[in-house]
Amino acid sequence: MPTVILVRHGRSTANTAGVLAGRTPGVHLDDVGVKQAAAVGERLAGVRLAAAVTSPLERCRETSKEITGRQAAPLRASTDKQLSECDYGDWQGRPLKDLSKEKLWKTVQAQPSAATFPGGESMRAMQDRAVAAIRRHGARVGAEHGEDAVWLAVSHGDVIKSILADALGTHLDLFQRIHVDPASVSIVSYTDTRPFVLGTNTHGGDLSWLNAPAKTRRRSSRSTRTDAAVGGGSGPETPQQA
Repeated sequence: MPTVILVRHGRSTANTAGVLAGRTPGVHLDDVGVKQAAAVGERLAGVRLAAAVTSPLERCRETSKEITGRQAAPLRASTDKQLSECDYGDWQGRPLKDLSKEKLWKTVQAQPSAATFPGGESMRAMQDRAVAAIRRHGARVGAEHGEDAVWLAVSHGDVIKSILADALGTHLDLFQRIHVDPASVSIVSYTDTRPFVLGTNTHGGDLSWLNAPAKTRRRSSRSTRTDAAVGGGSGPETPQQA
């Protein structure tokens, strides 16, 4: 399967207000968030994205537009509600300082697999549908563009953290150890044997090394592409600065 670049939306008006936006409509990027998204677009301009999928919420669509608009070849993102923010139910729209006093807050921090938001979904359900969506889109991109293809998914902090936890083989109860900033880039390469996490929460560096090698070059065997390199391997030919 191809490699997915996971991008969290840029800073939003709810982020600066300290409010849990959830799926509230009308939450947009603030001025800083727009600049952050544009910077990600510049960073990914040298990566040939085969496809782009985004959460339907405005802050993600705005981030995606800043990225896809800087691609050399025209690219339009599709939306998938399975990559949408967690349904926080009754928590949605409330200040984080108030939510931190709720009994459920401690469960979310220490045992998120047991957390179900009142009137919303469980964190386990969030992870299950997000991971399924990433694998489904990855399979489609691979069938259309080949296993060396690279594609973009723009989503939300907890959603991306849950995808990374799955890729790392980490229990959801430990996913709070993963940090995903606004407009950060995380990278996962999926293979038949296992996912390889190539980067998490990165903010800078050349990513052109993600591009598939020229077709004239000899391709590596299937086993060396899917097996972990003993000793760490030689890495990409383009210096990785992320």
